[in-house]
Amino acid sequence: MTWLAIPGLVLLALLGLPLFVVLAGGSLLAAYNGGLDPAVLIVELYRLANQPYLAAIPLFTLAGVVLSAGGAPRRMVQLFNAMVGWMPGGMAAVALASCAFFTAFSGASGVTILALGGLMFPMLVHAGYQERFTLGLLTTSGSIGLLFAPSLAILLYGIVAGVSIDQMFLAGLLPGILLLVILALYSFYSGYRTSVPHHHFSWQKLTQALRQSIWDLLLPVGVIVGIFGGFITVTEAAAGTAVYVFILEGLIHHDLRLSKHLFELLRDTVVLVGAILIILGIAMGLTNLLIDAQVPMLLLDWMQENIHSQLHFLILLNIFLLIVGCMMDIFSATVVIVPLILPIAKQYGVDPIHLGVLFLANLEIGYSTPPVGINLFIASQRFSRPVLSLFRAALPFLALMLVWLIMVTYIPEISLWWRD
Repeated sequence: MTWLAIPGLVLLALLGLPLFVVLAGGSLLAAYNGGLDPAVLIVELYRLANQPYLAAIPLFTLAGVVLSAGGAPRRMVQLFNAMVGWMPGGMAAVALASCAFFTAFSGASGVTILALGGLMFPMLVHAGYQERFTLGLLTTSGSIGLLFAPSLAILLYGIVAGVSIDQMFLAGLLPGILLLVILALYSFYSGYRTSVPHHHFSWQKLTQALRQSIWDLLLPVGVIVGIFGGFITVTEAAAGTAVYVFILEGLIHHDLRLSKHLFELLRDTVVLVGAILIILGIAMGLTNLLIDAQVPMLLLDWMQENIHSQLHFLILLNIFLLIVGCMMDIFSATVVIVPLILPIAKQYGVDPIHLGVLFLANLEIGYSTPPVGINLFIASQRFSRPVLSLFRAALPFLALMLVWLIMVTYIPEISLWWRD
């Protein structure tokens, strides 16, 4: 029965059965084979409810939903265009910076592609960029902000791995900036090589754009200063962010009417957060069963017999995580994979904070990699292009991201720069 059930669950997952149903079925099957009461799976929901940072997830999600529905994407594009749009390839750098800012707060690359893709694609093509370059840029840019505070991916990793979220925010800062710089330099080179027209720098336009977006810029500054200055906790920062964006979009810019849009905003937030919490609760129960079955210890024993250095372990880890990234969404991968690799990584001397950055970096790349890279499918829907053509367009950007991944992997100081 077990040997029939496992392939059946895998097949149903490939056919589109929701992942939480597959995980729940696998958990019940593992409990049955282990002679355990299935109630042990429900206990994990209680432990999840007692996580100190749990409330930050729905609050930051709500803030991201409100920003995406309001005028923040348009204001960010105008600001970054005034700042760097005058440079060769500057408009492409505008797209990179805007997507990174937006993903950090929305927490989902799909939202970024859907919200900014329709805005940036015609702008870039009209500015003279080749369509293939533009599609590759926007497809990969959907996930480049996952390492910036207050990314939901960092929050979730901190909860699952039991590490300081404040330290994770610091650790992701320099690697995230490094990736932006690498991709921006490539964009400048591409713009210069193809002689893309660019506008002249204007202090008047920059001042006007700053005036319109100043309240948006104060939001990440307030979150970072508040958390790292020790003035507020992560949960308090999330609550303040949610209130702030309602005031920003509803009262300052009047892009949203709460009497008209509040229900839709709350509905979209509940759907997204509910999916995350269901997957998180079920996957934590399955993880406990795997730990009881000593799966991590068996993996560690095998690796200790066959892998004799941290270098070889990191190579194997990156390959494994790249495969995971193109097969699972980042939230599911975090709750399923992190508890398995964390004790193994510690045995090879890999810092848990550094591991978190590596984990998220790999999944950023996996988002744009077949067979089921989520960026490819969302971009395919948004731009009405085949998935394979989008993957080919994204290849130069993925190659640069792999170079960045190697740097972050083997130079841990990039992630741990904030330590003495």
